[in-house]
Amino acid sequence: MLLAIDTSAGTSAAVVDRDRGSIVELSEADTRRHAEVIGEMIQLALERSGVAVADLSGVAVGMGPGPFTGLRVGIAAAQTFAFGAAIPLVRVVSHDGIAWGHYAAGNSGPLLVVTDARRREVYWTAYSGADAEGLPVRVQGPGLSKPEDVASAAVDGYAGYSRLDASEVSAASIGLLAEGLYLHGREFAGPEPLYLRSPDVTLSAGPKRVS
Repeated sequence: MLLAIDTSAGTSAAVVDRDRGSIVELSEADTRRHAEVIGEMIQLALERSGVAVADLSGVAVGMGPGPFTGLRVGIAAAQTFAFGAAIPLVRVVSHDGIAWGHYAAGNSGPLLVVTDARRREVYWTAYSGADAEGLPVRVQGPGLSKPEDVASAAVDGYAGYSRLDASEVSAASIGLLAEGLYLHGREFAGPEPLYLRSPDVTLSAGPKRVS
């Protein structure tokens, strides 16, 4: 049983179980309220599910792609919760969660997942389909492009994909994907968040000169 969190788009928290599926899921679409709602959302998800912290086997978190400010809120919350509860933290690509939900709903075939990256750019990831275990097969991306470049240059064979423009990422899909990855011995995402662009604030090369 997992607590799952994603803040790569809006904010979503869920409690999921491999056998029971999604037990509780809460979402907030506003992309400016991650820090305000994530703590309460986690608490409510646990209360409404009736699942005690001691019953959780881990925490799953979406690692993006997503904008720096929002994405880091969910990752920090997941890391803090996992550390405090002394349970493992598992990481998945957020777009993989969207693709997992698409295929779990009975869809098939090549899929292009697209989400808003702000600054008149989009994140995209291409999938050839789902494998025999129902897990999405990523073939290109995640990438960052101008919207007009996705079709013209960024994605090879763009016309062959069904495009899914997603405004939110389901934490339940993140958690159930993580359960599937673990069950079938697949790799989780790495520890580095998928910002795909440099943060707005960078450290200077050295101290400023005083005149």
